Amino acid sequence: MLLTEFDYDHDAVALGAFAAALARAGLDLPHHFAPRPNSGVTTGLDMDGNGRIAEPRDAQGYGRFTGDGGLALLSRWPIDAEGAQDFTGMLWRDLPGAVLPLRDGQPFPSADAQAVQRLSSTGHWVVRIRVPGRDLAVMAFAATPPVFDGPEDLNGLRNREEVRFWQLYLDGVLGPVQPGPFVLVGNANLDPEDGDGLTQAMVALLADPRLQDPRPASAGGRLAADPGQTGDPALDTADWPDGAPGNLRVSYILPSSGLAVTGAGVFWPAPGTPEAALLGQDVPAAGPHRLVWTDIDW
Repeated sequence: MLLTEFDYDHDAVALGAFAAALARAGLDLPHHFAPRPNSGVTTGLDMDGNGRIAEPRDAQGYGRFTGDGGLALLSRWPIDAEGAQDFTGMLWRDLPGAVLPLRDGQPFPSADAQAVQRLSSTGHWVVRIRVPGRDLAVMAFAATPPVFDGPEDLNGLRNREEVRFWQLYLDGVLGPVQPGPFVLVGNANLDPEDGDGLTQAMVALLADPRLQDPRPASAGGRLAADPGQTGDPALDTADWPDGAPGNLRVSYILPSSGLAVTGAGVFWPAPGTPEAALLGQDVPAAGPHRLVWTDIDW
């Protein structure tokens, strides 16, 4: 189980307490992996071009403190933490074919900022899980929302590059590729058809023959379609106000093409069903995002 927006602390105290609470409820996931994310890591520079420093958007990834909203993996089976590939420190400009924002032909927000700007707003890593019989590699990430910027499209460009990273990784140009079956999982913050992002990056990733898209769906999403929505609302994974940006498909579980997928879905119950109460009233208690799941016949 990969959790996004889970605050990081050095000794994983919060994650350990969360796992203990799950175990008391009957879900035992004793193995954890949560390296430090880029969110909240200070730079000392103006990273968003607003003329001020030491604000949440001046960190390597948006964050009010170091580790604000990281990634956490929990597993039934042992995790090979020592063998993990962590690309979280990779600079944006070092990504092959990187396109960085410009204003009047000059680096935006500055050349100094682009010299230290990491690609990952949260993190990109690959970690193997010791599943009985053979290992499974989990490729995890959470990308920046492609909004909250100006005409330079800083966040839109960065979001596109965070998604494009995975095809370059699978091409082997970023280092050795973990052998065997894998699952790409995380919050891309990018819908292939709707929203303000550079959608072609998501279209290309979903079309990659090395991946398969189980197209997890829900009855609640289908019933909550936005006016003028282009994509299938049943596939949406986040419930935002209509048009701002509206319901979108932003979270994904994409198994490698050789795995046998037997089921997939989004936990978005239809209104009036007993499960719908878990989503809260008015503003959902757990935020706009919905849980996404996939079953694989191992």
